[in-house]
Amino acid sequence: MDEKGQIVIAVSAAVGAAVWYLFGGWTIMLQALLILVFVDWVTGWAAAWIHGELRSMKGFIGVAKKISIFIFVTVAHIIDAVLGDMHYLRDTVVFFYLANELLSIIENAGKMGVPMPPIFKDAVALLESKSGTKQENGGNNDVNDEPGEK
Repeated sequence: MDEKGQIVIAVSAAVGAAVWYLFGGWTIMLQALLILVFVDWVTGWAAAWIHGELRSMKGFIGVAKKISIFIFVTVAHIIDAVLGDMHYLRDTVVFFYLANELLSIIENAGKMGVPMPPIFKDAVALLESKSGTKQENGGNNDVNDEPGEK
């Protein structure tokens, strides 16, 4: 095997070990979360571009918030490991962020004028019920809101 092939294998092994250590393994829920985080970022960027509101600092803050999602998942996994490695807290945190990201994608699509099938709102409600969060009184659970925004 050539040197580049060995480097690829070593990097892949290191990434795999880091994912296992930080998240307790790579699950379909984490894959879905990664995809929804990316889609939310893209749709948010597109909505801002359509309305002439692209700002580099706002974009940087948005990326930092997206990274913090995976930091919270890591913290939840570590707490689960301390409590017996059952992944209850990690899975609840992932369900919360799946619902949050899906809701944000729906909102971004609305800002772009894209019609959204009602089934997506049903999916948000299902994810919220699995995460133990519910929207009450017309408020939202979007952690992407700035303080004082609703």
